[in-house]
Amino acid sequence: MVSAAAAALSVNVLAFANDAATTVATDGMSIGTGLKLVGAGLAIGLAVVGAGQGQGQAAKGALESIGRNPQAYNKIFTPFLLAMALIEFQAILGLIIAFIIIGK
Repeated sequence: MVSAAAAALSVNVLAFANDAATTVATDGMSIGTGLKLVGAGLAIGLAVVGAGQGQGQAAKGALESIGRNPQAYNKIFTPFLLAMALIEFQAILGLIIAFIIIGK
């Protein structure tokens, strides 16, 4: 699905490549600015989706481990919490990259 979206975007970019310097939308936004916004949206969106998947898998593994061996709670909880913090940083890094792309 992501590759199909990338292919569709690349076809549109190639179609408007010649007019990129002169084409301006009705609100004054150029194609380059629009593509920056799309790129920033993809950066934060994919980072959040990846972080959500990672956190879900980590929580699933930790809860299954605790369910099978409740005495190991103290040994499982600390690495689980560290993993959650590192996964959350992935989403924050996506936000930082989105701001870098936009240029603010």
